[in-house]
Amino acid sequence: MSHRKVPGRGTMDVRPGHQYQSNYIGPGANAHFGDVNYFENPLSHLPYAEDAPFNSYSKQHEPTCLSGTRVDLLKELYDWADGQGERCIFWLSGLAGTGKSTIARTVADNYSKQGRVGASFFFSRGGGDVSHAGKFVTSIALQLAHNVPASHQHICDAITERSNIVSQSLRDQWHHLVLRPLSKQDCNGCQSSYILVVDALDECDDGNNTQIIPQLLAEARSLKMVQLRVFITSRLDNPIRRGFDKIPESEHQDFVLHEIDSSITEHDISLFLSARLREIRETHFLSDKWPDGAEEKLLVQKAGGLFIYIATACLFIENSIEPEDDLKSILKGDFGEDTPLSRLDKIYKQVIHTAFERTRSRHREKTALCSLIQEGPQDMSPRALRLLDQLRALLIIPKTPEEQTPIRSLHISFRDFLLDRDRCGDPNFWVDEREAHQKLADGCIRLMDTSLRQDILGINAPGVLVANVEGARVEQCLPPGVQYACLYWIQHLQKSGARLGDNDPVHQFLKDHFLHWLEALSWMRKVSEGIHAIATLDNCPDLSTFIHDMKRFALYGRSAVEQAPLQTLESHSGSVNAVAFSPDGKIMASGDGDGIGIGTVKLWDAATGALQQTFKCHSDSGPVKVNAVAFSPDGEMVASGDGSIGGGGDGTIKLWDAATGALQQTLKYYSNSVNAVAFSPDGKMVASGNGSIDGRGTVNLWNAATGAVQTLKCHLGSGLVNAVAFSPDGKMVASGNGGKFGCGTVRLWDAATGALQQTFRCYPGSVNAVAFSPDGKIVASGSRKIGGSGTVTLWDTATGALQQTLRCYSDSVNAVSFSPDGRMVASGDGGNFGGGTVKLWDAVTGGLQQTFRPYSGSVNAVAFSPDGKMVASGNSGTSGTVKLWDTATEALQQMLKGQSHSGPVNAVTFSPDGKMVASGGCGMRRIRHGGKIILWDAATGALQQTLKYRSNSVNAVSFSPDGKMVASGDGSNFGVGTIKLWDVTTGALPQTLKCHSNSVNAVAFSPDGKMLASGDGDNSGFGTIRLWDAATGALRQTLQADMYSPSAVRTDI
Repeated sequence: MSHRKVPGRGTMDVRPGHQYQSNYIGPGANAHFGDVNYFENPLSHLPYAEDAPFNSYSKQHEPTCLSGTRVDLLKELYDWADGQGERCIFWLSGLAGTGKSTIARTVADNYSKQGRVGASFFFSRGGGDVSHAGKFVTSIALQLAHNVPASHQHICDAITERSNIVSQSLRDQWHHLVLRPLSKQDCNGCQSSYILVVDALDECDDGNNTQIIPQLLAEARSLKMVQLRVFITSRLDNPIRRGFDKIPESEHQDFVLHEIDSSITEHDISLFLSARLREIRETHFLSDKWPDGAEEKLLVQKAGGLFIYIATACLFIENSIEPEDDLKSILKGDFGEDTPLSRLDKIYKQVIHTAFERTRSRHREKTALCSLIQEGPQDMSPRALRLLDQLRALLIIPKTPEEQTPIRSLHISFRDFLLDRDRCGDPNFWVDEREAHQKLADGCIRLMDTSLRQDILGINAPGVLVANVEGARVEQCLPPGVQYACLYWIQHLQKSGARLGDNDPVHQFLKDHFLHWLEALSWMRKVSEGIHAIATLDNCPDLSTFIHDMKRFALYGRSAVEQAPLQTLESHSGSVNAVAFSPDGKIMASGDGDGIGIGTVKLWDAATGALQQTFKCHSDSGPVKVNAVAFSPDGEMVASGDGSIGGGGDGTIKLWDAATGALQQTLKYYSNSVNAVAFSPDGKMVASGNGSIDGRGTVNLWNAATGAVQTLKCHLGSGLVNAVAFSPDGKMVASGNGGKFGCGTVRLWDAATGALQQTFRCYPGSVNAVAFSPDGKIVASGSRKIGGSGTVTLWDTATGALQQTLRCYSDSVNAVSFSPDGRMVASGDGGNFGGGTVKLWDAVTGGLQQTFRPYSGSVNAVAFSPDGKMVASGNSGTSGTVKLWDTATEALQQMLKGQSHSGPVNAVTFSPDGKMVASGGCGMRRIRHGGKIILWDAATGALQQTLKYRSNSVNAVSFSPDGKMVASGDGSNFGVGTIKLWDVTTGALPQTLKCHSNSVNAVAFSPDGKMLASGDGDNSGFGTIRLWDAATGALRQTLQADMYSPSAVRTDI
């Protein structure tokens, strides 16, 4: 896809500043996230949740267990923590309000005094960074680095080794930032046993994460050099229970808190109540005989085993003007049939009604209560604060306005009460969570829309570093409300359940202010939070490409944005309508319209943000704007598509020399606007999507050299053939292609007659790869989904029934392969954060077995070794590599690079005996550097043969069944794709088969080695499968696929 829309207004003219030191971050500065020479302390760039530790500032007044309470339970906990048993996890579960968090604080405090708390993370629903798992592992890693001295350097090294680790999965973060560093440490002479405390796991927003976190933590059992005990508390929620079900019972110890003998619980609650009543008597100067023993006993009974009931009742009484009367009102009524939860609800209702009985405006009360679902420190009106101050029995409220801590529920059960219509009962106090989040999201967007602008601090110095700007200036220009909106608007939007769409208010805000938002986050030192937030919007189909490009922009320019945001964002004077990356990812193009007649295309260094070129797009017919930009496959040319702002002129496509900025061609078509442009894979054609005032759209194909144009009819078909494979018995051929109106297809053909046997449709998207299972009963396809996640799909070849859909959560699945025993499927994809992955799947259940993260680029090819013990993968990038992985251990066995491929590796395959690997690829400058095939020794990684010839690129390779020949399919410089047959031993070229097509995308031998299948596509859009005699080179069959359609160009008009 070449049409990149990540709009946002840039700056007007930026004048050099004089009161700030300007530090230009340009080429050669090496200002990368993983560069220790630049960032002296790698730990400083780990995202950290400040409220996570048990002893954080916000938790300093929260209690631990009263002396003499929880005696037996604490003894059991301490015996487990101090012991050497196999059970590395202690899971304390229980109902809301039974005192789990107090016990967790007690345990953490006890071991902290002994210097044995490795880390702690106390989740809190609605608590900003501690309400989700986005900073869970990184916060733990940072605490471990400080609390476990022997791990400090190993964790720092882990950060520098993998600079994008914070953008990867929780599992990868846990392995790379915690387990591996701890396994490397030398504990001679130092403490070797630590405890990790995780409280209120049920208050983590994402149920999927609450299920996986216990499984990750259980892997601490594998540590040999250090003992890590993990103490977890939570309610008995199903996702958490399912997570523990996947851990062997021998590896975790469980304790259900509300199942303790009631007499023990009542004894502990009585001790707690007596201590609190003593404090209340002293505060209100009450008689030592108040309350009498019967009242105290009755209050313990009403608590029903819930410590939170007593805590709430005591706070209510303590803050009362007449505590004796309020105690009597609590004790009124019969509770014989009540559950503990219903009793708790009654006291919540009583506190609310008593607090608000003098308030005339129910609307103000409800607005104040809605604020309790905010994610961080609230910027509230004095009136709202006065209202909430009356609820001190239920809320934790800062003692002074200067305290930048959020107002939050004393206990999560009160928040649950407000959000549950049935429990709350009174519509005046019930909070509709989705509606409240929608209002908060709308308010955040309105506030940012009116507040954010270019150079919001008024610095006027593009090179100034964030580190050189005083915090007071940031606070003055970005007040608390604006900072809150920048940090949490996406979270509120997600929780509102709102569906996003093209040109809705959110889309419009991002078009106008995306760059301004990034700038604000940079001054706030919260760019990581912004990138994580963008990632959560990936499930919005209408904006998936838009969101993807925002994410890429933020990731590629992250180091520059974090350090010098004004330099990075000093760009266009109007709305930025499109961005595109060069094939090697080093250059980014952006296009704008300034509204006064001149649209511009700018080229940027993607790593540093430095401006490299500016191309101006004039028009004699009126003001224009640039709507689309695209690089040619060799990176030497940039195409731009523009259109008339007023609707009176004609849109044009302009072809620019990326190195010199010279205008090479102007292609005109009679339409008002060119909305999308894309180069063909060989760079010879340019596709454009156009629009006119009457609403009619067309797709045109242009000859990039001559300017000749062809207009495509949308009903003509389905796309190029991207993949072919023979069935194990040689009787069938499978092909995969892009589809009609976005519907990709897998077709099964009779290899003897050419008859079409089956058609499987993959809607919407394009099929990039196909593979048969060893028994021929299943065919796997790898697809790129339009507006969604790439998938691996398994089909029954006899019936056409869909067997499994394996969702890869990446942009595109580029390669698939079955293991020799048919039990596993390997897939190679493009990844989400610039890092492609190889995944191994269970072919029967669809379960994900392994994930290898080998590259910063896309994985284009995967292949199993004949014994199934290794997987080979090939990647894209400036220097393609082939890697061999152990399928059992995930260990990297070999990296085949050396003086090999100078560009992407497009294909890999093992020889039948598993001793050799063949890889095919191309150079980044395809026109100037020929593709080649390299033969490697699979055991040693030594380069055995290099087979070179003059063609654009090698797209496919396949060994003959006897291992003596290698077939290759290429894209030619001269408009004729070829298949070449090579002698593996000598490197001789016995056969060249010409396809009369621009590119051969796939090749495969029949099981007996007598036939060769090829798949290709030509400029007219026809995809063809050809069957050849491998001995003579004679063409045996031609199977014609459907024609190409505009959907294959992805012209998002």
